[in-house]
Amino acid sequence: MHAHRTPAVPPADDSHRVRYLHLVAAARAAALRPTSEQQVADVVRVTVDDEVDTTTFRAIVTDVSRDVLR
Repeated sequence: MHAHRTPAVPPADDSHRVRYLHLVAAARAAALRPTSEQQVADVVRVTVDDEVDTTTFRAIVTDVSRDVLR
C-alpha cells in the first residue's frame, strides 16, 4: 500500500501580503485622520507588526502619508 502524500503548498506570495498590509494601513490611517507623518508611521507600525523590512515600511508610510495628509 502506498502512503498518501499531498503536494507541498507553495509559500504565499510576499508581494500580495505587502499589498494587503499597505491597503489595511491606508484604510486605518484614513479612518483616524492623522495630522503628522509620525502618526501615520504609528498606524503603519501597528498594522505591519514586523512583517516587512525597514525599506518597505518607510515606503508604505510615505505613500499613505501622501494620501492622508493633504
